[in-house]
Amino acid sequence: MQLPLNTFKRALRAGRPQIGLWTGLANPYTSELLAPAGFDWFAIDAEHSPNDPRTVLTQLQAIAPYPVHGVVRTVSDDPALLKQYLDIGAQTVLVPMVETAGQAARIVAATRYPPKGIRGVGSALARASRWNQVENYLQLCEEELCVLVQIESLRGLENLEDICAIDGVDGLFLGPSDLSASMGLLGQSTDPKVQTAVDEAIRLITARGKAAGVLTTDRKLAQKHLALGALFVAVGLDTGLLVRAAQELAAGFKQKTRE
Repeated sequence: MQLPLNTFKRALRAGRPQIGLWTGLANPYTSELLAPAGFDWFAIDAEHSPNDPRTVLTQLQAIAPYPVHGVVRTVSDDPALLKQYLDIGAQTVLVPMVETAGQAARIVAATRYPPKGIRGVGSALARASRWNQVENYLQLCEEELCVLVQIESLRGLENLEDICAIDGVDGLFLGPSDLSASMGLLGQSTDPKVQTAVDEAIRLITARGKAAGVLTTDRKLAQKHLALGALFVAVGLDTGLLVRAAQELAAGFKQKTRE
């Protein structure tokens, strides 16, 4: 059996923009429902959503037959947790709150087997290796793993160039919400100061040969980020889509009954 290809990583390497959807409903049925919608990638959120390795696993399984890539956003940079997500089959991880080059290097090490890293070897129990049925998984898996680190604080921005220099970091994702809080502008992610910082970071990341990513539900901002060179842009959240559609439907009928 051959190792599955990481189409998302290959697209970033080729400079092809990838449009994503943030998924936080933590349910394989809704993930599968959305999988044929046309997005290139889903961010399966385990930081702010009630996901854990078991629920992430079911969502990876649910979307596997579809042409959408599952990016797992972890709750932290804990090497033990990263190991679990890799073993259940995540080929791309997005790690939040990365602020230094040293932290980024430790994250990369957690995704590599010795002697390059510290990932524990348990492939006989792992879906990633199809329970040791993928030929040469231990030797080949690194090529198909994609490591994304999330920059969402002033300290992270200050160390951005050093983080970009870490071998094994494939992309840097900017978090405007936490960044705005770090800048003293809580809840104001579209403030010009925040957006200027995001724009400058996208330019720097791109200039250093890494893939830049960002999340925004503002379509004009998303298009601007793409024009600046961002390669993986999440343009919506499943929770937000559901809430807005429900509100609009209810409001339309409520208005009719009041007329």
